[in-house]
Amino acid sequence: MDHARFAEREAHGVLDVRHGPDALQALSTGGFWAVVATFEGDVTAVRFEHVTTGAYAASPGPARAPIPAVAWRPLDRHWRTSLDRKAYVHAVEQVQRRIAAGTVYQVNVCRVLSHELAAEADLDALDALLRHGNPAPHAARIRCDAAGLDVVSASPELYLSRHGRRLVTRPIKGTATTAAAMLPKDHAENVMIVDLMRNDLSGVCEPGSVSVDGLCEIEEHPGLVHLVSTVSGQQREDAGWAEVFAAAYPPGSVSGAPKSSALDAIRDLETAQRGPYCGAVGWVDADRDEAVLAVGIRTFWAERDGTGRRWLRFGTGAGITWQSDPEGEWAETELKAARLIGLAAGAVTP
Repeated sequence: MDHARFAEREAHGVLDVRHGPDALQALSTGGFWAVVATFEGDVTAVRFEHVTTGAYAASPGPARAPIPAVAWRPLDRHWRTSLDRKAYVHAVEQVQRRIAAGTVYQVNVCRVLSHELAAEADLDALDALLRHGNPAPHAARIRCDAAGLDVVSASPELYLSRHGRRLVTRPIKGTATTAAAMLPKDHAENVMIVDLMRNDLSGVCEPGSVSVDGLCEIEEHPGLVHLVSTVSGQQREDAGWAEVFAAAYPPGSVSGAPKSSALDAIRDLETAQRGPYCGAVGWVDADRDEAVLAVGIRTFWAERDGTGRRWLRFGTGAGITWQSDPEGEWAETELKAARLIGLAAGAVTP
C-alpha cells in the first residue's frame, strides 16, 4: 500500500505524482507532498490526500529483516560495492592530488552497497527495525509504486526546512566514535561546508539575512557522534522551490567545495549513480508553507535492474580533505554502514 511516514506526519491516498522540473513547480501549488530527489537531480513528488500529525512510532512487535543475517557484512561475498577497498583508497588519493593542484578543497567520496532482495521482502519491516534500532530525527518511509519509490531513511541530517519564508540547513561534517576522537580535520571540514552553505542560501535569501546560528556542535547518534552546524536565512518572495534547488542542490555536505569542482571529481571517480543516497528525502506542505527535507544519508532503497532482479541499495561515504588518511576514510565508510546494514539483516539487535 502506498504511504509516507515521517517523524511527525503520516500520509496515504495518492492524488498525484510529478517528476523532474514539474515536481518542483508543483510543490508550490498546494497540498502535502512526499519528496525524493536523487543526488543527480531527478526530483519525484507524490501528493497525498490524507495526512495525520503526531509522533509516528513503529509497531513494537517483531519485524522480519529483509535480508539474511548471514549476509550483513559489507565486505563479504553477499554484498556488492561500487568501489572496493582498493578502488576507494585510490579515489581518495586522486582527490588529494586535485587538492594539491588547487582545483578543489574538499570532496565527498561515496560508494553504493547492493544486496539482492527476495520478491516478498517488505521494506516496511526495515523501517520498523531502523526506527527502534537506529532512531533518527529525520526518519522517513516513502512507498509509491506509481512513482517507482521504495525508500527507508534514518537520516540525522537536515538539508532544508522551511517555516513561512525562513530556511534552515544543518550540515553534518565530522564523524567519530566519540567526541574526543574528532580530528582537527573534522572541524576544518565542517567550517568549509558551512561557508559553502552560506553562499548557497544567499542566492535565494534576502540580502543580509543569512546567518550561522551554531558552529561545530557535537550531536550524538547510535554508535557515533557528528559535528553539526546551523545556517539560516529569509527566503526571497520571488524564489520558489525551483530556484532553491538551482541555488543549493545537491547538498553541500555530501558534495564538496567548491561545489562545481567537487561534482566534477565525483563524476570522474565514482562508478555508480548515488540515486536517493545523498539526495533529499522529506515532505513539503504547500498549504502551510512548511517543509522538512533531509539529506538522504543512512538511506536504503529498493529498485529493479534491467533483468527484473530486485536489489536493496545503501550508500556510505566520507569527506576527503588534504589531511585525510585514505585507509581511515575507508574505515569511516565502514563505521557509518555497519550498524544499519546489521539491522537490515537482523544481525544487530534493535
